[in-house]
This record gives sequence, structure tokens and C-alpha cells, in this order.
Amino acid sequence: MQRGGMSMQPTVLLLREGTDTSQGTPQLLSNISACLAIADTLATTLGPRGMDKLIVSDRGDAQITNDGATIMKLLDIVHPAARTLVDIARAQDSEVGDGTTSVVLLAAHLLKSVRGYIEEGVSPHIISKGFRKSNQLAMERINQIQVTVDKSDPERFRSLLLKVASTSMSSKLIHTEKPFFSKMVVDAVQSLDPSDLDESLIGIKKIPGGGMQDSLLVRGVAFKKTFTYAGAEQQPKSFKNPLILCLNVELELKAEKDNAEVRIEQVSEYQAIVDAEWEIIFRKLEAIAKTGAKVVLSKLPIGDLATQWFADRDIFCAGRVPASDLRRVVQAVGGSVQSTCSDIGREHLGTCGNFEERQVGGERYNLFQECPKAKTCTLILRGGADQFIEEVERSLHDAVMVVKRAVRNGQIVAGGGAVEMDLSAHIRKHALSIPGKMQLIMTAFAHALEIIPRQISDNAGLDSTDVLNKLRMRHAKGELWAGVDVDGPDGVRNNMDAFVWEPSLVKVNAISSATEAACLILSVDETVRNPQSEQQNPGPRAPPGAAARALRGRGRGMPRR
Repeated sequence: MQRGGMSMQPTVLLLREGTDTSQGTPQLLSNISACLAIADTLATTLGPRGMDKLIVSDRGDAQITNDGATIMKLLDIVHPAARTLVDIARAQDSEVGDGTTSVVLLAAHLLKSVRGYIEEGVSPHIISKGFRKSNQLAMERINQIQVTVDKSDPERFRSLLLKVASTSMSSKLIHTEKPFFSKMVVDAVQSLDPSDLDESLIGIKKIPGGGMQDSLLVRGVAFKKTFTYAGAEQQPKSFKNPLILCLNVELELKAEKDNAEVRIEQVSEYQAIVDAEWEIIFRKLEAIAKTGAKVVLSKLPIGDLATQWFADRDIFCAGRVPASDLRRVVQAVGGSVQSTCSDIGREHLGTCGNFEERQVGGERYNLFQECPKAKTCTLILRGGADQFIEEVERSLHDAVMVVKRAVRNGQIVAGGGAVEMDLSAHIRKHALSIPGKMQLIMTAFAHALEIIPRQISDNAGLDSTDVLNKLRMRHAKGELWAGVDVDGPDGVRNNMDAFVWEPSLVKVNAISSATEAACLILSVDETVRNPQSEQQNPGPRAPPGAAARALRGRGRGMPRR
């Protein structure tokens, strides 16, 4: 029934039936709660006394780790806002290598610190503005207090790198072997080309068995023995100063394709085809032998005929070498990868001081050492269980990235919550000079920074309230580098003097990324979820008749009538 002559407004349906929409402050608070739930999972892994997580995948694969980025990757997080934290953890891992747990904790506690203001109706834009202003103050303060290391003295610079690597490992599973692995990591990074420091040229090979101390650094290249044919055992396994040829060529007789058709009239014609095939491969082999190379590596297969041919001439060969290993061999020995066997000159070959095939644990490895152009190296890791070796690999990757950043930048700050406490005091002091709501937001930012020393203390079994009060007092007195001490009776010490050093880039990246993530989550006030996004996507349907055509086989033509 119409009243007052006004027509009824028709219902406008914009979204598909079943679409879930939630908006406003409740949506914002729900997003903050989701981020805090993830932070609670990661919180206990922070610091030198952090615990590990055992994560079992849907296939039953178990992984033990306390690396923030790895945990975030293995947790199958479905909440759309919480996935932002996964992204910042990955970005921190790929850019800096360390500080992945810190960045997630900071982002979540920035949100937690302003949750009360959102419930009271403060605009998210004012909060974001306050966060960005605080972040800018933090960056300026880090640039002001960071210590630049003198690179002109190689011994002092190397000792700095050892301490930076050691600090990165202090919260990992391998913290008991810090001196051993710190030296290995620093040697590995210093063997790279200083101009680009490409960490992908540090090969890491895992061999179960033995103890951690059996791990070794090969100043050159080592890779696992590839699949070989019978003649390989007759080949020499050790050379001094050999010429090395790297190929992308297949050296084996090929079986005829199913859809190949050759029409012949008599047996001699078939024999001519077979002879031509053999002639082609022998021509390739003779061209390789003429180069003088004693070690031949190929990315593609080297068949039984070629393997025996090389063995008869005292040449070592390996086919199906992984592309990454072949690239590192070329970087170490010189030369280049050839895609043809003709016109190979001396400049295309590499050399090394010593080549050998050696037994390491239960595996055989090909080792290239004393390489003249060695801008690469290989870490061979040993240990009891596969999960343990994988965690060692992740720990060393973080340490390599941190040392690489220290080599490139050379600026450091003290770890163990010292820099966060200083930034907190600095921002809190500045906030008192600002009127209005911004003062509250900046104080909340300063309070959120204290989560790092607080969580380190909690994980070490210390009284975090007591430790934080001592730290605040020391920083108020001007002790710039006062941080948490998990070993001493007091719980507080000067972490710069205790050599708990980190590249300042780790802190810059972590605080900037956490601030951006918090501002992004605060800017979302509505989630629209399509009902189809909840279902497993089966993919596009195949065209009619596709299955029948697939079963009939490919390239065999029509059946005979």
C-alpha cells in the first residue's frame, strides 16, 4: 500500500546471494583480533631463549623451526587481513633475512595499542597519520645513533661481521655452535664478488649423518654425484689443474619417436641411418677431446656410449648437472657454458687447482677447489635428522643475509631491545610537545615498540615488568645501548659492549614494514567475501570430446579402416 503519494523504493540487489559483507568498527576490530592471534603464535619464538614450533602439513611432513617467515609460510592463514602479516614477514626475509618475527609482533602490537581509541570512535586516518609521523621520527633517530664501522681495517671489519652473524644465530637452533658457524658464514660471504654479493652463489648441500661440527665450507663448488652409466667407475676421480668444459649438449643416442616414420627399401639403408647417428655423436666426442678438457660437465644427459668413450681417454664426465650448480661452477672456474661442440677455444674452458670425487657421509660429491676465479662457495651441512639440517639451513640463510647487509652498509645498532627502548623514549618525549589526539597515538606507538624487549624477557623467564622499568630508568639517564641481558642476574646490560650487534637496516626495514602494514589494516573498514571464494576451485571445464582425443594418443594420425 502506498502512503502520501510516494512510490515504494524497489530493492536493489548488487551482490550475488550468499555474499558475506561486514563493515564498520566491528570489522576493523575483527581484523585487529586476527592479527593479534597470529602474533601470539609467533611471540614465543623471539629472542635467544625463544621456543621452536613443530608444524605438520596436510601430507604429514613435519618441520621444526623458529624462523618467523617460515612459520608464517607453513601456517595456512585464510583470514584476508591477517595475510598482510604473512606478506610483510616474507618481504623482511627476502630483503634483510632477519627480524621476521619482530616485524609481525610490531605490526600486531601497534594495532593492539590503538584498539581502545578505535572503540572510542577516533578516526583511523588520525591514527595512521600519527603512526607515519612516529615512523619518520624513528627513522631519523636510527640514522642519528647508528654506529658506522670502519672498513679500512680488514681485521676489525671481519670481527664486526663475526659478531653480527653470531647475534643473528643466537635465537636459532644452532646457538650452541655460534663460533663455528659464524666463521663459516663470514668466510662464505667474503668469498663472493664484493660488487654484487649474490647470495644465490653460496650453494648449500645437506647430508644427513654425522654431527654439526662435521659441516664444512668448500671454497669453490661441490655438488652431489649425478646419475651415471657403467663406464663412469673406470674414469679417473681426481685431477690437478684440469681444464673444465661446461656444456648444454646431449651426448647420447636417441630412441626413435613414436610418431617418426622412415621408409626404406633394403637393410643397408637402415644401417646407413644408424651409422649416421653414431657418426654424429662420435664427431661431437672427438671435438670435445681435442679441446684438452679433462672434466666435462653437461646440463643434459651423457649416455653410456659417451661415458665409456670418455673413460677410455681418462676424461671425467657428469651429465644432468643441475643448472644452479653448473652456473656456480662457471663462476668459480671461468669459461662459459657451450651449446655446441664445434669451435670450442681455450677461452671457453675453465680450470681449478684440484678436482676430486669424494665420499661425504653416505653420498659421493664432486669437489672443485682452489679455483682462480672463485666468486662462489658451498656449505656442506651435516646433522642427525633431516628436519634439524633444514632448520640449520634456514638459520644460516638468515645469517648470510644479515652479514651481506652489514658488508654493504656497514652501519650497526645494538640488539636485545636496546634500540627499541631508545626509540620509544625518543618518540614519547617528542609526543609531549604535540597537542590533540596525535599525542595519544604517538605515545601508543612508543608503547608498542616496547613489545620487543618485553617479549625477549618473557621468553627468557625474566620478570618483564621489572626489566622494562630498569631499562626505562637507564635510557632516561642517557644510557643509549641499555638492552635485555638473558644470561646475567640483573637482566639488563650495555648490549653494544656485549657485542649484540645488528645491521641498522634490519630495524629500519622492520619498523617501516610494521607501520605500513598497521596503516593498511586500519584503512580497511569493509570486507566483501564472494561465496565462491570459500569453495575449492576445480578450474575451467574441458571442451567436449577432449578426453576421447587425449586417450587416442597424440600425433599418430587417424586409425586405418
